[in-house]
Amino acid sequence: MLDDLDINILNMLQMKARTKRNEIAEAVGLSIPSVSDRLAKLEEKGIIEGYYAHLDKKSFGYDIMAYIQVIMESSKHYKSLIQHVEKLPEVLECHSVLGEGSHLLKAIAKNTEALEKLLGEIQSWPGVTATKTTFVLSTIKETTIINIKN
Repeated sequence: MLDDLDINILNMLQMKARTKRNEIAEAVGLSIPSVSDRLAKLEEKGIIEGYYAHLDKKSFGYDIMAYIQVIMESSKHYKSLIQHVEKLPEVLECHSVLGEGSHLLKAIAKNTEALEKLLGEIQSWPGVTATKTTFVLSTIKETTIINIKN
């Protein structure tokens, strides 16, 4: 179970992952070693999965973001799909879904030619029968912050 101190620490880290341990300690009223112990336990339990920098995709020439719905002939190709997805740095997210299609990919590309090449590669994977692509025109909200209660 998480106590109020853990939740406060997690909320601070969600807002700014680079918050220094001494700043956390001061904010929650603990010693730096106590904060370090709590963070280590939260990491071991898998509650904290990592610390990330959110980069501006356009600064690196990625002008296109798209969601690619992948339709598979059967689940027997599941492992193969996962292996292919893990090799593609342009695929930022991969979700198994219910409904139409079996997987939803969030991908980035530098231009339409690069996206076309990516789609061709995905469509060549064993078991993939079709893809449906939705282009993102602009992003109104994109966050990793989840609402945890205090």
